[in-house]
Amino acid sequence: MNKKTLTNKETVAIGLMMFALFLGAGNLIFPPALGQQAGTAVWTAIIGFLVTGVGLPILAIVAIAKSGGDLQKVSNKVSPAFGLFFPLVVYLAIGPLFGIPRTGSVAFEIGATPYTGEGAQTLLLFIFTLVFFGVSYWLSLNPSKLVSRLGKYLTPALVILLTVLALNGFLNPVGSIQEPSEGYTQFPFFKGFLEGYLTMDAIAALVFGIVIISRMKEHGVTEPKEVARKAVHVGLIAGSGLALVYFSLSYLGATSVSEIGMMDNGGLILTAVSRMLLGETGVVLLSFVIVIACLTTSVGLISAFGEYLKRVAPRVPYPVTTGIIALFSLLMANMGLTQLIAFSLPMLIMIYPIAIVLIVFVLIDRIFGQKAAVYKGAVIGAALISVPEGLITAGIFAEPLTSVLSILPFFEMGIGWVIPATAGAVIGWFFSAEK
Repeated sequence: MNKKTLTNKETVAIGLMMFALFLGAGNLIFPPALGQQAGTAVWTAIIGFLVTGVGLPILAIVAIAKSGGDLQKVSNKVSPAFGLFFPLVVYLAIGPLFGIPRTGSVAFEIGATPYTGEGAQTLLLFIFTLVFFGVSYWLSLNPSKLVSRLGKYLTPALVILLTVLALNGFLNPVGSIQEPSEGYTQFPFFKGFLEGYLTMDAIAALVFGIVIISRMKEHGVTEPKEVARKAVHVGLIAGSGLALVYFSLSYLGATSVSEIGMMDNGGLILTAVSRMLLGETGVVLLSFVIVIACLTTSVGLISAFGEYLKRVAPRVPYPVTTGIIALFSLLMANMGLTQLIAFSLPMLIMIYPIAIVLIVFVLIDRIFGQKAAVYKGAVIGAALISVPEGLITAGIFAEPLTSVLSILPFFEMGIGWVIPATAGAVIGWFFSAEK
């Protein structure tokens, strides 16, 4: 009996669906900002960005496919308690602490700021986000086909707009590429690597990977090895598209500084570059598409987190949980996009190394016999460093923690957790071998 696999057409279709799933409007703001700051080091920096912004999400999908489950099943490999704790932290990060508020902030920066001028921004942001999250909440109570249909047409529209913008930018550069800013002068690859955390796609892939796997199973692909193999093919299709988008936008950012100056966030950069290359019509089209894309993403994230809380606390009605999520997201969004990104980075620096360890060790678990002690040791080793690194980024006990952690190899590069995580895994293996 021949095992069922995906046809080339089905593989491409699911790959494009994965591309659309990860090409959130929020992700478009980080490459232009990286380009501005990296300057002449932009290509080295963007490769680092692609490792965490594209490579890790693909590996996360493969890890979910290989495990045959979801984030909770993967987290349970460490311990049942961790299986409850880590998914909640991830849902909070991609939900009301950053992911959902970012949809409102980005929508405001690109959809409203170009037309409002400098005055009364705080009040305008509140009014805009109040309406935005009000509509998001209303739609999340009954996520109809309208939302999925909007998403189906918005991604092609967004890709077409970005292609036109990129081609214009390459054929008629806005300006010249400047020298890199301080953060990118010494280790641009690793600085880009850390900036890729902001996309949150690797941790989102751990949550939403099951959607991709389910779509494969709908086509009759159920054998675990084949699901994992096709997940690689699907991921490469989606990853290629994302890489092209990120390369293009980072180049636009890098060539913009001499004309528009350094800006606070990628939303402002994208708007300013669009105005220079496509005129007011281009800005209006970009604003419309991104606002609606942010809205559909917001509805999807509110619904997903609401469903998660429904499973965890079934006695709390779904309309109540989604209402609380929308209200909290509204408050967070009113920090403003620049402040929201600064607020989220410490948390992501704490979470990402743990997520990376989980992804990598799921992929190689045959080597150590899927022993829980190995997972525990690796996660503890990573967390012992990533949590203090997050505190340093937040400015909490920064000097004493830096003086202690600076003895670690690779600490200056932002990956001081690698050796402790590896050592923890080795110690866990020895402990498990003695039993």
